[in-house]
Amino acid sequence: MSRKTDDKTLAMRLLEGKKIAYTAHSYDPDAFVSAPEVAEAIGLPPQQVFKTLVTEPDKGKPILAVIPADRELDLKALAMAAGTKKVRMASQTDAERMTGLEKGGISALALVNKGFNVFLDASARDFATIGMSAGVRGVQVVLAPDDFVKVTRARIASISSSP
Repeated sequence: MSRKTDDKTLAMRLLEGKKIAYTAHSYDPDAFVSAPEVAEAIGLPPQQVFKTLVTEPDKGKPILAVIPADRELDLKALAMAAGTKKVRMASQTDAERMTGLEKGGISALALVNKGFNVFLDASARDFATIGMSAGVRGVQVVLAPDDFVKVTRARIASISSSP
């Protein structure tokens, strides 16, 4: 465990403030670096643990795409869902600058009311709960997809594909 369980992240405090049930899982962020490895570390299949990718549309606010750990972002599908012509991945440096969070800790739950549009891959509806970063490397939260949508005002769309 890299964090004490009473060490709440901004995302955890937000969920508690909105009376949303979640469980938190800690892991060693230096031992598990890829999203599928994080899924394994917290004991969930990779398709049930979601990573947050920062993208930039040709115009408008940055978009957070929340997709399963074992899938790739379909930029064309995201652009279509967002109603824009083109979307590109932000570089790691730009993503960290735009969000103020480190790679591996970027989470829509930590960025509520920060001006990001959020899209959740439709596959999240296949699960009663999904895992995602709690806003810092080394901590994941598991919650119901509908609760994630309610808190982040995410739109649901099929935005991922098999690698």
